[in-house]
Amino acid sequence: MPRGRDPLVLGRVVGDVLDPFTRSVTLKITYNGKEVKNGCEFKPSEVAVQPRVEIGGNDLRTFYTLLMVDPDAPSPSDPNLREYLHWIVIDIPELLVQHLVRQEITCYESPRPTMGIHRFVFVLFRQLGRQTVYTPGWRQNFNTKDFAELYNLGSPVAAVFYNCQRESGSGGIRASS
Repeated sequence: MPRGRDPLVLGRVVGDVLDPFTRSVTLKITYNGKEVKNGCEFKPSEVAVQPRVEIGGNDLRTFYTLLMVDPDAPSPSDPNLREYLHWIVIDIPELLVQHLVRQEITCYESPRPTMGIHRFVFVLFRQLGRQTVYTPGWRQNFNTKDFAELYNLGSPVAAVFYNCQRESGSGGIRASS
């Protein structure tokens, strides 16, 4: 897909969270049967429980790390906590994964935006081996690029994001910064 039409570029995920990369793995995230598509909308009540994750492939010797971050914390107009870390799961084998609790190193924190429309980004990295990634010491001001460099994860192999605002919020358009 040309970079100009890539929803990760249009949604400023590439730039704010990630450098440009080439997708090489299928990643499917679903909340209660509703699939996360780039730029789709969810309410906080729809994402209160960790999602189901599917990673394409069938090689049990290949493992992945999944991150979920909010680059718009605490508000899109002043994201001074960018990125806020919501979830890390490691050692995910290359197949269907229903509940990822066994290798969750940072427990799932459900999104609860209070101001504006926030992007919530899932990023998938291929690991070099098992148990090679460890829990960061904080959630606020997390940096996906630095984390990937620290653990030698390389470029992402897949990413997807959704938009979320407070439960009573409706409509609106994400403002460009």
